[in-house]
Amino acid sequence: MTLESLPGSSGYLDLFPERRMSYFSNPYVLGLTVIAGIGGLLFGYDTGVISGALLYIKDDFEVVNQSSFLQETIVSMALVGAIIGAASGGWINDAYGRKKATLLADVVFTAGAIVMAVAPDPYVLILGRLLVGLGVGIASVTAPVYIAEASPSEVRGGLVSTNVLMITGGQFLSYLVNLAFTEVQGTWRWMLGVSAVPAVIQFFLMLCLPESPRWLFMKNEKAKAIAVLSNIYDISRLEDEVDHLSTALEEERQKKRIVRYLDIFKTKEIRLAFLAGAGLQAFQQFTGINTVMYYSPTIVQMAGFSSNQLALLLSLIVAAMNAAGTIAGIYLIDHVGRKNLALSSLLGVIASLVILAGSFFAQTSDSSNGIYGWLAVIGLAMYIAFFSPGMGPVPWTVNSEIYPEQYRGICGGMSATVNWISNLIVAQTFLTIAEAVGTGSTFLILAGIAVLAVVFVIVFVPETKGLTFVEVEQIWKERAWGSGYNTESLLEQGNES
Repeated sequence: MTLESLPGSSGYLDLFPERRMSYFSNPYVLGLTVIAGIGGLLFGYDTGVISGALLYIKDDFEVVNQSSFLQETIVSMALVGAIIGAASGGWINDAYGRKKATLLADVVFTAGAIVMAVAPDPYVLILGRLLVGLGVGIASVTAPVYIAEASPSEVRGGLVSTNVLMITGGQFLSYLVNLAFTEVQGTWRWMLGVSAVPAVIQFFLMLCLPESPRWLFMKNEKAKAIAVLSNIYDISRLEDEVDHLSTALEEERQKKRIVRYLDIFKTKEIRLAFLAGAGLQAFQQFTGINTVMYYSPTIVQMAGFSSNQLALLLSLIVAAMNAAGTIAGIYLIDHVGRKNLALSSLLGVIASLVILAGSFFAQTSDSSNGIYGWLAVIGLAMYIAFFSPGMGPVPWTVNSEIYPEQYRGICGGMSATVNWISNLIVAQTFLTIAEAVGTGSTFLILAGIAVLAVVFVIVFVPETKGLTFVEVEQIWKERAWGSGYNTESLLEQGNES
């Protein structure tokens, strides 16, 4: 079977255009995507809710109000948990399956939400944040892989990006919840505690969903895998997909050895793929997205708007733009392509960060002019408008499709860990750096990092739009060994070394 005739490849779909699927053509796949994407909703809600809750936590606990370090720790302890969750989540996915990993994430997240809601002091609150982070970390690895493995290749980008839409939708929901509870007694406790609700809902819905068909094949449960695939493809394409999957996984099984973390760096193709995937995840954070999402109410207050309610309302508008931009990204990622979308997104991010920096520099020299505060808010909105369709979904989509089957869990977990470590560094240092060098200079630093990100994407990230997993694997072989390289399993080189 040639690459051009593989089910889902562009050549195959040109031969059989009637077998091509669209985003909305299969309600089963879309439903599976949305339910799995609730993990993204939890991710986004936790990211957004703490920014508003922190305003009221400072009012309740004077020790928090007096310490920027303690504020940063409350925010970033969830990221510490997420790092641990993501690092272990890849192994959990490969050993126990995508479904059980999701159920575990829901249980841990719910426990953390309850602990946060009843926390009698900042230190118990920090413990709750750690538990929530563990759940979010596992979910951040699991949801993109689960969706990608159940998706037809021609709409895989859009479906995986739906998980990112759920993240941005969760952020938007968190700001709505923040506004709803501003006048309620126990404000921040309600804000943090209600996050258990979507986790409980996902737990029970996931009990009704199947395991990933590719994981079932890998575990020799072919009958169950075919039953799942029969809900995804019509009969004319089902047979081709099953034959292709059986052949590909049998080849991998024959050559398979136990995959260890060091194997990723010993095999050149995997090393290149991981560099591209992990680099995208790092640049997603170091270009400042969660600085904007975590601290947008604080940034709005820095810009001169002192009211908590007004700060939250303006942040809600920013979150709404984030969700709207992600919807655009779902369409664009399978039409414009991953690489072009990332590059255009980064160029807009650079311009937006320069505007943000300029507004804070100008306000420092002329604090009496309120126009600079509004310019900062416009810069925030522009940043989200450019970031959300591109650098929001692209890193997660690319990481869900660039690794071979037996490396997908472990590499996805490691790249997600890179994302969370980068996230932690940004969250733990933003306020401190802003106090040391000024907010304007901090945004200029982020703009400089975004310039480096443009260079990285041009040099290291290939275009994977519409490609099958086998075709993507071939890209890394050619990059590692040249275009004349024989397309045998990419594990052979690793086995010989």
